[in-house]
Amino acid sequence: MGYVLNTVRKCILSIVLKQQAFNKQATVTANIKLFCVAMLVTACNSTYTPKPTGYFKINFPAKKYQLFSQPGYPYTFEYPVYANVVKDSSFFGDATENPWWININFPQFNGKINVTYKSIGANKLEKLLNDAFNMTNKHSSRAEYIGDSLLETPNGVHGMFFKVEGNVATANQFFLTDSTKNFLRGALYFDATPNQDSLKPVNDFLLQDMLHMVNTFKWIPPSPKGGL
Repeated sequence: MGYVLNTVRKCILSIVLKQQAFNKQATVTANIKLFCVAMLVTACNSTYTPKPTGYFKINFPAKKYQLFSQPGYPYTFEYPVYANVVKDSSFFGDATENPWWININFPQFNGKINVTYKSIGANKLEKLLNDAFNMTNKHSSRAEYIGDSLLETPNGVHGMFFKVEGNVATANQFFLTDSTKNFLRGALYFDATPNQDSLKPVNDFLLQDMLHMVNTFKWIPPSPKGGL
């Protein structure tokens, strides 16, 4: 009799343990299903927000200017001490039209202001103006916006400034003229793939230098010889 009871107890205990194990597994399975449902509901009711693209922090130098004034050059202006002026001797492989073309290089930013000078007489003013507008408008296919504003500086210099927004080769351009003898165009370029977002801090910083250059610009009667 005792043997029978022990056998029955073992059978009942085995059944109970199996039931407990089943219930435990069922609870785990239920919890997994609940977690999956919760994740699905959250995904359906939440908006994924990607992290914005990060760019390297740029340490900008203090603003300080120096005078560009070289014998023979028909103009003078102030430019930053963190830039250097280099004579531009070629234009797409050909010699420049005259010896007064220059580049204002910004080595820290891999950028430059390309400055081209043309005399009125050898060139018609109407053509020079059309060329300046056409060179700006050629970026229209990639530009999001092109704005222009008339210039009249404290030194009596007239011209126009162009702001081009978008992934374009040059975002800041200008031309200056006295309408009778002299015409000068400047455009800021970078040795980098055009990217409006990554270049914006540098463009904004150098825009101040371009405006300072324009506001300190003066026409100078050319002497027989010019050089840099």
